[in-house]
Amino acid sequence: MSQAKNNRIGISTWSFHNLFTVTRYPNAAVPAKDMDVLDFPEICADQYGVHNLEIVSKHLASTEPGYLAELSARIARVHGTLTNIPIDIAELWDAPSISSPDDTVRNYSLGLYMDWIDKLAPLKPQTVRCDPGVMNLEDLSLTIDSYSKLVAKAASHGIHLIVENHGVASAHPEALAKVLPAVGAGALPDIGNFPNDEIRMRGMKLMFPLAKHLCHAKYAPETFDFVKCIGIAKDAGYAGVYSIEAHDHPDPYAEVRLIQEHLLANI
Repeated sequence: MSQAKNNRIGISTWSFHNLFTVTRYPNAAVPAKDMDVLDFPEICADQYGVHNLEIVSKHLASTEPGYLAELSARIARVHGTLTNIPIDIAELWDAPSISSPDDTVRNYSLGLYMDWIDKLAPLKPQTVRCDPGVMNLEDLSLTIDSYSKLVAKAASHGIHLIVENHGVASAHPEALAKVLPAVGAGALPDIGNFPNDEIRMRGMKLMFPLAKHLCHAKYAPETFDFVKCIGIAKDAGYAGVYSIEAHDHPDPYAEVRLIQEHLLANI
């Protein structure tokens, strides 16, 4: 294994989403025991030699100071780096959210994200991810204004804000490519999230030049060409972490290993 290449690989807790009650898909087998996110740093280090960790907000059992201090200690124990926390808020999923023309809705949504950023700050993640909601493609000014506020809030804690092609926004990479430079946010390209391959090819060429910290690596050869996607990242000069997001696989541990192997062969 090339250690230099492995140092550019991360693992997201989303890879094991079916091992957490809160994110388990209805058709998934129920494990004998749920995964405890406190054990996640050691799993990544011991089983994969990976020290770049991405922890989905929903997988935190608590945001109480004692719990976050214990998680930070577990990360430090394996010499890990908390690369990113995707902030997932169910009620904002594919809703107008921070892009809403309704001031009340927009400010409420911003308040939810800001509250999470404040709560997560003790973990000192490098980045947090906040979604844009349903954007007005003809006038992005409200989205830009909202992200300006979120970028400033994150920066007040020494955290960068990144934006993913996630949910309805995944169909509109051109809009994301306009919003992100306007507010100083980074891109979080997810090679598997685009609705089709034509948008994927356009979207990755737009987003990878704006990605400084993190991208999501999935493997679905029946849907997209993994090697071509990694080639686009390399052509864009992407030098960040490839965070593995195994999807709905019956053996997520094996799927993470498979994606790690494909990354090591191609990055």
